[in-house]
Amino acid sequence: MNQRTMVQSKLLIVNSQNNRSSMGNIVAIVGRPNVGKSTLFNRLTGERKAIVEESSGVTRDRHYGKSEWNGAEFSVIDTGGYVQGSDDVFEGEIRKQVHLAMDEADAILFVVDVQVGITDLDMRVAKILRKMSKKVYVIANKVDSPIHQTMSAEFYSLGLGEVYNLSSINGSGTGEILDKVVSDFEDKPELEDTSGVPKFAIVGKPNVGKSSLINALIGQERNIVTPISGTTRDTLNTRYKSYGFDFFLVDTAGLRKQAKVQEDIEFYSTLRSVRAIEESDVCIFMVDAIEGIGHQDLNVFQIIKKNKKGVVVLINKWDLVDEKETNTIKEMEERVRKRLAPFTDVPIIFTSTVTKQRLHKALEKSIEVYENRTQKIPTSELNDKLLPIIERTPPPAYKGKYIKIKFITQLPTYTPSFAVFCNLPQYIREDYKRFVENQLRKLYKFEGVPMNIFFRKKN
Repeated sequence: MNQRTMVQSKLLIVNSQNNRSSMGNIVAIVGRPNVGKSTLFNRLTGERKAIVEESSGVTRDRHYGKSEWNGAEFSVIDTGGYVQGSDDVFEGEIRKQVHLAMDEADAILFVVDVQVGITDLDMRVAKILRKMSKKVYVIANKVDSPIHQTMSAEFYSLGLGEVYNLSSINGSGTGEILDKVVSDFEDKPELEDTSGVPKFAIVGKPNVGKSSLINALIGQERNIVTPISGTTRDTLNTRYKSYGFDFFLVDTAGLRKQAKVQEDIEFYSTLRSVRAIEESDVCIFMVDAIEGIGHQDLNVFQIIKKNKKGVVVLINKWDLVDEKETNTIKEMEERVRKRLAPFTDVPIIFTSTVTKQRLHKALEKSIEVYENRTQKIPTSELNDKLLPIIERTPPPAYKGKYIKIKFITQLPTYTPSFAVFCNLPQYIREDYKRFVENQLRKLYKFEGVPMNIFFRKKN
């Protein structure tokens, strides 16, 4: 097996609950424009999410993805190219986002271009990185021929240690780099033994009432609340034991440092959401009732889905909606589900942290989603109920070949996952996978829970 095939086979997008040892690790890809950061991001995450073009500064926004190597899972952040001294109005924002990514990451991949050599911008970035107490890996990219192998030696003069040769186009060198990065990951210990105690993350864009929700639930100013977006800075776990409930609330709480007042709020919120989501079992996803679901809300929701976490949607600040009619809630719920599609099997609750309206119901629903997520269905029962439905609506034939589904079983994974065994799994279409998932949701209560459906070969 050549290295490219090995890398492609080992880089799998998986849910973060299957391996807790590297939970919460974030790898940031930084460097000046047009050195191949987005190409590397696409290779690590197995996606084609980041735009790749042969021109500088294409990546204006940041991209978030999930990756896995040798059983260690981690998040990957692709940043815009670091630029200084330009008249481009966007480049100031890009520079802030790069700084923020470096501040939040556990490991930094500093990408340079071996075919261009060291530039003034490379030296500026290296100067910043030398002052940081983070693990930095210098990636000499575009090593596409033997002559480039020796050309990368000049990057040792940046004073950041080992230089790793890479061709992000064909994948050469990726394995060696990832072996080193994941071996350096530090285990993130739990604050205490919480086995069996659910963790609920309070997530959403800034200023939707996350900290106010915790304060309303525990009856004290446990978390600092201000009307300024982004006040919350550090992840805190609050044990909630009252009214028959027992779980942890994971909030991103704490007063922001004065030096960070000008930072990019949306990007910071996304990074903190990543941390909180990865540590949780169920996400309480808060949306502003006045503003509705916007682009930033959908970003957070996509992160929840990628991590295969349970989710309860709270439409908060419902008390501020002045004109309420008989169908107001129903119409709002329809709009929300339309925005969240195709994953619409989620509970939606209209709340107010000020009046404490329906907060108790939100907790009850969160416990219910947690139970939905952890349920185990016996194989015999699963086949007795699902196989007759499949026999009535079998997969469509492919080029005259008929697909016969033999049996179904639930896999012993943290996220609800099902293996469907059949004779020709390679011919199963996506729409039929959705059909099987929908039937499972009709037969069993998986509200608020993403699931995995795998089709496997069995003669």
